[in-house]
Amino acid sequence: LGMFSELKFPVPWGHVAAKAWGPSEGHPVLCLHGWLDNANTFDKLIPLLPRDYYYVAMDFSGHGLSSHRPAGSPYHFLDYVSDVRRVAAALRWRRFTLMGHSMGNPSLSYCFISPQFCFLYPEMVDKLILLENLGFLLAPEDTEAWLESKRMVIDRLLSLEAKQQTPKARSPEAALQRLLEANRHLTAEAGAILLQRGATETPAG
Repeated sequence: LGMFSELKFPVPWGHVAAKAWGPSEGHPVLCLHGWLDNANTFDKLIPLLPRDYYYVAMDFSGHGLSSHRPAGSPYHFLDYVSDVRRVAAALRWRRFTLMGHSMGNPSLSYCFISPQFCFLYPEMVDKLILLENLGFLLAPEDTEAWLESKRMVIDRLLSLEAKQQTPKARSPEAALQRLLEANRHLTAEAGAILLQRGATETPAG
């Protein structure tokens, strides 16, 4: 398990890098590094672990060999959860073990990535291994609303990215009609005002 291979997964702002150890047909284990670290965090640990597993250690965006997010974009903890979801999708893993190193300090324990991912996608994780970490904590009355809203955000984002459709050209009348159908509170006059600045004319429409 001392030997590893380098991986790259395309994302809209570049790529997420990772390194992998073990047989690709082995049980999948996704390894998440800690605060301001990278995938090399696991270099000394992986060779000591069982050899029949497939270990993939990813570099979060802006860390290691992964692309940085565009200038001016913040690095929110939920964005890191989205990175995990993207890598799992790229690997076509439906169920895997998640091994996470600390991400922050105890005062930020509610923001740790591994427990957040498990909470949002429990059907995808068969085991959770935490190294120097605390669980993901929420007040019981907040749980359902948090889960529903955050999972919806991530799933919608990845669904839109997967489609990668070129914007359609429409006539000014069709564009206005579409805008009004999606925003029923707008009047036709208000919609036309918004389209003056919210649409770009091309030869096709």
